Amino acid sequence: MFELKNPRVAIPIVLIAGVLWSFGPYVVKHIDQPELVPWQYLFTRGIVIFLLLNLFLFLEEGKVFYKNYFKLGLSGIAGGTGLAIAMITFIWSITNTTAAITLLCLAAMPFITALLGFLFLKEKISVNVWLAILVATAGIIVMAFESSGKSSFVGFIFGIVSAIGFSIFSVSLRWKKETPKFTTVAIAGLICFLFSFIIIYMNGSNFLSSSKNESLFALHGTLVSIGLILYSIGSKNIPAAELTLLSLTEIVGGIFWVWLPILGINEIPSTNTIIGGFLILMSLIYYSLIIQSNRRFIGLN
Repeated sequence: MFELKNPRVAIPIVLIAGVLWSFGPYVVKHIDQPELVPWQYLFTRGIVIFLLLNLFLFLEEGKVFYKNYFKLGLSGIAGGTGLAIAMITFIWSITNTTAAITLLCLAAMPFITALLGFLFLKEKISVNVWLAILVATAGIIVMAFESSGKSSFVGFIFGIVSAIGFSIFSVSLRWKKETPKFTTVAIAGLICFLFSFIIIYMNGSNFLSSSKNESLFALHGTLVSIGLILYSIGSKNIPAAELTLLSLTEIVGGIFWVWLPILGINEIPSTNTIIGGFLILMSLIYYSLIIQSNRRFIGLN
C-alpha cells in the first residue's frame, strides 16, 4: 500500500482532493431533474466508487486485496457507514436547497470533527490551528448571512447530517492505523449501492436514469473515488480536525465552478459569498504556511 515518506506532502494531496470534490455541485447542476432521481444517482455512483476502489486495491496488493475486508473491525464499519450517510444525505441536501447552503453545511466539518476527535481520540488542537478555524468560521458566518433566507429547512438538516457523517469518517481514519483505509471507503460505496437498490426495488422504479444522467452519475463517482484515495492517503499524516480544514477547498471551489462563465452555469456569487470564501481561503493558506515553516508536527501536542 502506498505510504507517504514525507508527512508535509500530505498537505497538497488533501488540498487536491478538496478541489476534485468541489466539482460535485457543478456536476449535479447539469443533472436533469436531480430531485426526481436521487436513488438512481446513489445507485450508479455507489457502484462506481466500489468498483474503482477495489480496482485500485487490486493493482496495489494483487489478488489478496480481498483479505482487507476481514480486517475492517469496528473502526472500518463506523467509518464506512459514516461516509455512506454523508454521500446519501449530500444529494438530498443539494436537491432541497441551494448549492451554497449545502456547501456551508459541509464547511462545519472541521468543528464537528474537532469535537469528535477530542471526545473519542483525545486529540488536542494547537492554538494556531484553532486560529485558522476561527478565521474560517468568520467566513462561514459572513456567507450564511447572505444565504440563510433562501435555505430550505429540510435541505439544511440533510446538509448538517452529511457533515456529521463525513466527520465520523475523518475521525475513523485515525482511530486504528491498522484499519484498511481504502476498503473502508469501498464499503461506503457498497452501502450506498445496496441501500438505493433496496429503495428502488421496493418503489418499483427504474434502476437507471437517462444516458446523460448516468454519465454524470458515473463522472461524479469517479471524482469522489480519486478524491477519497488522495484524502485517505493524506489522512495518515494529518490529525482529524486539520484534515477537514484543508478539505475546505471543496467549499471555495464549489462556489467558483458554478460561477465561472466559461463553464456555462454562471451563478454570480454575492458580495458576502466572495468575502466569506476569501476568509476561508486565507485560513487554508495560513495553516499551510505554519506547517511548512515549522518542523514540529503541529496537529497533536
